[in-house]
Order: sequence, then C-alpha cells, then structure tokens
Amino acid sequence: MILETVQTEGIAALSYLIGDDSKGTAAVIDPRPDVEIYIALARQRKVSITHVFETHIHADLMSGARELAARVREARIFLSSEGGAKYGFDHQPIKNGDTFEFGKLVLTARHTPGHTPGHTPEHLSFEAAEKSRLPRAWGVFTGDSLFVNSAGRPDLMGSDQAEALAEELYDTLYSYYLSLEDDVIIYPSHGHGSPCGASIGDRLTSTIGYERQFNPFLHHPNKAEFKEFALSTAPPEPTYYKRMKKINAKGPEVLGNLPQVAGLPPQAFQAAAKRGDTLVIDTRNMLAFGGGHIPGAINIGGLPELSVWAGWLVDPDLSVLLVLENDQDVEKIVRLFLRTGFTRFAGYLVGGMKAWDNAGLALAETDQLTVHELKQSQDQFQIVDVRSPDEWKKGHIPGAKHIFLPELDDRAGELTKSKPVAVYCDSGYRASLGTSLLEQDGYQVHNVPGSWQAWQKAGYPVAT
Repeated sequence: MILETVQTEGIAALSYLIGDDSKGTAAVIDPRPDVEIYIALARQRKVSITHVFETHIHADLMSGARELAARVREARIFLSSEGGAKYGFDHQPIKNGDTFEFGKLVLTARHTPGHTPGHTPEHLSFEAAEKSRLPRAWGVFTGDSLFVNSAGRPDLMGSDQAEALAEELYDTLYSYYLSLEDDVIIYPSHGHGSPCGASIGDRLTSTIGYERQFNPFLHHPNKAEFKEFALSTAPPEPTYYKRMKKINAKGPEVLGNLPQVAGLPPQAFQAAAKRGDTLVIDTRNMLAFGGGHIPGAINIGGLPELSVWAGWLVDPDLSVLLVLENDQDVEKIVRLFLRTGFTRFAGYLVGGMKAWDNAGLALAETDQLTVHELKQSQDQFQIVDVRSPDEWKKGHIPGAKHIFLPELDDRAGELTKSKPVAVYCDSGYRASLGTSLLEQDGYQVHNVPGSWQAWQKAGYPVAT
C-alpha cells in the first residue's frame, strides 16, 4: 500500500494519494487545483491514478478534480449523490456503502453529513481497510466532518438551517465516528489554521480513541448542548466560501496548465494599472512594500496565506497585476492565487520595482512604526487591531480598536482622517495588507512590523 499526504499551507488543506503498487492503481482524495504534485507522486510511486474522490463540494478552495482527471486520462471522478447533490460536469455518482478496490486496499464510502458549506448535505468519508480483514477498518478519510481536536462547522447555510445541520453533525460524530474502534486512524481534509473548523489541532492525523478522549466536540452527548457548543465556536466565515462552492458545483474550468502571466515593462504595466478592470497586488514583504510601491497597490505578501486573503479581499471580477520579489516567483505566486479561484492575470511587472524606479515612475510609501515608537506616542494614533475575534479576546494593545481585517473596508468610516492610524496584527503581514487598503481611502496610516508578537516580547501592557 502507498499513502502520501499532500499538505497545502495557507489554506491548511490536506489531500491524499492512496493505492496499491502491486496492482499499480491509486486514488486521489480532495485534490487541490495545482495538480502537478499528484502526477509527480504517482510517477514516483509507480502507480496510475484511476479514481478521483471528493468528500464534498468544497467551499474553501477550488477543486482540482476536473483538472486532474483531464491530465490523467485514465482517471474518473467519483462524487457523492447523497442529499440530492447536483454537479455541472461529468462524474460517477456514488453513495453510502459503495466500495472501491485497489489491490489489497478497499475504500468504502460513508455518508457523514453535518458540515455543509452550501446547498446539500452530500458529505462522504472513506473508510480504508485491508481486503482480507473486511469490514474492520484501519483508517478513515474524514473530509471536513471530523478534524483533529475539532469538527466541521454546521453554520454555513444560514441560521435557519444551522440547527438542522448541527443535528446531522451530531449524528455523524456520535453514531458513526464513535462507533469505530479506538485504533482507527483519522485522515482529515484540513489542519490547524483552516476556517472550516474551530481550533483544529496541530497534528495532521489522530485516532478515534485519542479524539474520543480529547476532542471537545465529542464531549457533548446531550444533543441540545452539542448544538449550542457547535454553533457558538465557529470562526468567521470567509466571504469567498459561497463563490467557491458555486464554482466547484458547476465545475472549475479545465486549464491544462497554470494560468499564463505576461511580463509587462514598466510603462505597459502602468497603462494596464490605469484600466478599470485590474488590481495591482504587490507580493513583496511588508518592509519592501513600505519603502516604496506603486500608488494604489495592495500588499498581500507571497506567503502561503496569500490564498486566503486574496480569496477574502480581492474582487474576482478584476484581472490581477502582480508585483513580485523576483520574476522567477511568478509560478509560485500564481499557484497561491489559483487555490482560491483566481485565473485572470493581466501581467506582472518585469524587473520588479527596480525597473519601475529606473523608469522614473511615481512611488508611494507606507510609514513603518515600531512597537517601541507606538508605545512612546500611543495617544497620537488611532490603533487598529485587524486580527480575528478570537485573537483579540486573548489579549490586545490597551486602547486599540478591533476591526477584523475583512471588515476594514466597510468599517473604515469609524476612523477619522484627521488623526494618524497605526495598524497591527500578529506579525505585521495582515497589518500591511490593512494599511494598503486604508491608504486607498486616504488615511494617514502606519504599519506596525512585528505587531502583537513584538509588543508582547517587549513586555508592554496587555488588555483583555
């Protein structure tokens, strides 16, 4: 048997290549859209990808099922028909109890609804067993139903259906998962940092026995108490979830390759930026961006979390213009955008900001304010904390105002333009994004590099 875990940082997604090398066949479960990694792993492990499974219609990333099946012509897509799920592309419908053999390995579909970020309770999990030891399972690919230390969120269809979904999730957890043996290994589709569940644990795998003992979602056998707990712990829902759900149900466009991005010299880049259908995104680090950037650009640094923040804050109808740290980074950055559905690129700035500078074109700057400077002149600033509500509750700078980053555009009017603004987050990454958004609205704004981490390490006061 082969089993490879593909971890997609930033969106904290986990997908799997599983199969039997003696038979030469394998399946991929919940592929991401940049599918080259599965093809490379299959080649390395000398297997053919014949099955592509989705545990559910994803809302947190663009599915790679169609892309992978198109690239690997032997592969077929297998999708849940439970709950009346509808799809806009060719696939093989499957239901609870269906089995699939890969040599000595057998995967069995199990209907596990409750986490349903969309219109139908279609969620499936896949039990893994040795053919000679059926029905005894050794593992289960849980999708978004059971996580390490957490469980799927049932609140994404609105309050009118949230209670019903919480009941379904309860039945999934207590009637199905807790009926499994303690040594069954769980392989979830998300890890720590994903908004698909509350406080998902750091480990990528666990066991039913460990979760039975320590997972707080499994400590509320009273259904009413469970519903109250499950609905009260969900993190904020990213705005791109509904868009991703629609794209994945309809079927993402098959690209055949990574989106191509044309290199533009400075004058051509400037002309493209002046069109009404483009947005300049500077992917350099916060200090480079602060030192000098194209007026009107927003700063989403080229780290894995770019996928989430682009999905949450960038209008998908606009074509993206990229400013890169190095021209060689273009494919890496495009992959990050692709994961939350961005396929339209108007170009990248050839030669980066050095070429822009040498062309004598306009520059904007963002002042950087250390935590020591902020502490010494705290009363002179409107201090804005753009972290999540949970982060804010655990501790923040005294006198700060909490505006969660995705709400900044709508709530910027709560700030006055006559007084400087200092923006902080945990490390400065989100703060720099926030300052670039406020700059567009005409605020006199400062980024705080190091942000909350630096404030705490300096031993400055903390409010809770």
